[in-house]
Amino acid sequence: MSPVFAPEGGAAALAARPLALAEKVAAYAPGSRTELIERAYAVASRAHANQKRENGDPYVTHPLAVADILAGYRLDVASLCTALLHDTVEDTSVTLAQIGEDFGPTIATLVDGVTKLTRLELQSDRTKQAENFRKLVLAMSRDIRVLIVKLADRLHNMRTLGFVRDPARRLRIARETMDIYAPLAARIGMDAMKGELQVRAFEVMEPEAYHTVQARLNYLRGQGADVIEEVRRELEKICREAGIDVVEVSGREKSAFSIWEKMQRRNVAFEQLSDIMAFRIVVRTREECYAALGAVHAEYPVIAGRFKDYISTPKANGYQSLHTGVTLRSPRNQKIEIQIRTKEMHDLADNGVAAHWNYKENDREPPEETKRFGWVQDLLEILENSSAPDEFLENTKLELYQDQVFCFTPKGELIQLPRGATPIDFAYAVHSQVGDTCVGAKVNGRLMPLRHELANGDQVEIMTARGGTPSPSWERWVVTGKARARIRRYVAAQQRAQTIDQGRAALTRVFRQEGLDGSEKVLEVALKSLKCATLADLYAAVGSGAVGPRDVVHAAYPEMREAARGPRTIPGLLARGSASRTVARESGAGISGLVAGMAVHFAGCCHPLPGDRIIGIVTTGKGVTIHTRECPTLESFAATPERFIDVDWEHAAADPKRGEKHTGRISVIAANEPVMLGNLTNAVARHESGVTNLKIVNRQQDFIEILIDVEVRDLRHLGQVIAGLRAVSGITQVERAQA
Repeated sequence: MSPVFAPEGGAAALAARPLALAEKVAAYAPGSRTELIERAYAVASRAHANQKRENGDPYVTHPLAVADILAGYRLDVASLCTALLHDTVEDTSVTLAQIGEDFGPTIATLVDGVTKLTRLELQSDRTKQAENFRKLVLAMSRDIRVLIVKLADRLHNMRTLGFVRDPARRLRIARETMDIYAPLAARIGMDAMKGELQVRAFEVMEPEAYHTVQARLNYLRGQGADVIEEVRRELEKICREAGIDVVEVSGREKSAFSIWEKMQRRNVAFEQLSDIMAFRIVVRTREECYAALGAVHAEYPVIAGRFKDYISTPKANGYQSLHTGVTLRSPRNQKIEIQIRTKEMHDLADNGVAAHWNYKENDREPPEETKRFGWVQDLLEILENSSAPDEFLENTKLELYQDQVFCFTPKGELIQLPRGATPIDFAYAVHSQVGDTCVGAKVNGRLMPLRHELANGDQVEIMTARGGTPSPSWERWVVTGKARARIRRYVAAQQRAQTIDQGRAALTRVFRQEGLDGSEKVLEVALKSLKCATLADLYAAVGSGAVGPRDVVHAAYPEMREAARGPRTIPGLLARGSASRTVARESGAGISGLVAGMAVHFAGCCHPLPGDRIIGIVTTGKGVTIHTRECPTLESFAATPERFIDVDWEHAAADPKRGEKHTGRISVIAANEPVMLGNLTNAVARHESGVTNLKIVNRQQDFIEILIDVEVRDLRHLGQVIAGLRAVSGITQVERAQA
């Protein structure tokens, strides 16, 4: 079944008639303890009595609307009570203990998991977002209903986002929805909810692109209003003539966000998209799915490379369906996408984990398979391995955005990985210890480099060695958050160990020079004054330069401080501070891995940006020139490998708050119209960028080809500029240029 989303008026009606929600639940789950819903409504109504939403409605309309969304998914009573109570602990005087006493431990635990954690005293909005998400992961690992209620809460907030007055807050909520909550909905198979979250977030994040795509969809709808119905009847007839018992054949246009995403991924204009329509054939049995596929393929020309069998190899969220692409017969000659599945597969595709609910066990624990998922366990492992909230959030996004490939172990076990995954990702997916000790890999029986990109159906054998350790360079080749978090944890531990050894050696040397006892017993006395918790922290602080070795001597032997106040100590201190500033100034390009004082230039052939994989080339008299690793110019240096330097961007270099600008080059093909250059530069300016150079390299009667240099912060910023240009009417192709 598809969920029935109540409009905003529906929420207001429920406020006037609280029994309506209980009646709706009783209709699909007779015998449920609906009196709990009425009691939960009464508690929420009293608690939120004096509160208003930003649109002026009574606040209780929000929890009622969230509960109504969940009722559309036919969820259990405990989930609906949680929806009604989810803001009471945070925003009112109601306590978690009171909820536990009135409604039992299950509902109290769910409310505790969903409650927003605004009381945390954190340093920034991003850190706060990351910390809240850490808590959400821990809560949903115990009961997935926490996530379902949270998603419904976010969906209603997105439906009313237009009433939020602060544009910056609207944008932040939309971006968080796109980055975190829509992928989470996809991961538990709630496709309808994922689609609505994406479209509503897209409308706020890229309003111009949204309205452009929507206007073109409306135009096409007017041009071919009957096409969907004609094709639907045609598919129904084909299946009936093949003796297939069809439950339903339906057609729809793809969403504005889905179309926009495909335009970006394929680097094409709207006019070049050929499959904006999708059709679904629902049959009764698994065998009839393949029979229907054969009938469709026998009738229409098949588009090569578009067939996917998710029935024999389901997605990680349990999604099953056959996907294929075909071309309609003349005169339409239009390409369409067709999905074929059973009724049960269709329910799971739309409702995901909610479709598993056992309604005969209304107020008991949910089925075991809904409580824990493999990907949730992966998120828990990332949580354990990530050292900071921001890092956890970054690695989690890697884990959530997955266009999957299916690979096999030598024993035939299926391993699902994101597209672009390498044998290192595979090794960590098998087991963290396997990843840590990986030294090589065989793909389909052949020895392949660890950076090799895996494809569907590959059989991967990981070779390990006792004492093997992760390499810092692996981080550039992995795409899973689990692998990246584990590698970073190991590298950080190794770096700390080296820093501790360096600090210990420096202290030993300076104490020996002064002829003083530098034993651990003496150093422990100095820990408090130096604000270090342990000796290891002290050694690390000295090794990193945060604390000077002589500062430790003075802390351990205060009488030495007076003797150290002579002029001879001042040059040393100035030199240390000055050297630090020199390194910072000459490393201002944001590049790590360079020798202090080395001049840095960025190559004009590939225009590297923060976010690119980069490499340095030493040039006599010029210092180091930074290229992207894909730059064709690097081939000319193949005979002199000693000139290559392994470099990378410093994390701070990609921080938008620093305001550093880099040059990105874009190639544009557009209609040869008088207003084109003005529209183009306006589109660049709208994305907080500026044109530094523009050259028309080819002019024809109908089109022009332009090279544009723009000022951007990083690779992501360049992508936003490119996306904005693709939305401009008359521009047919936009891509990053290499020269």
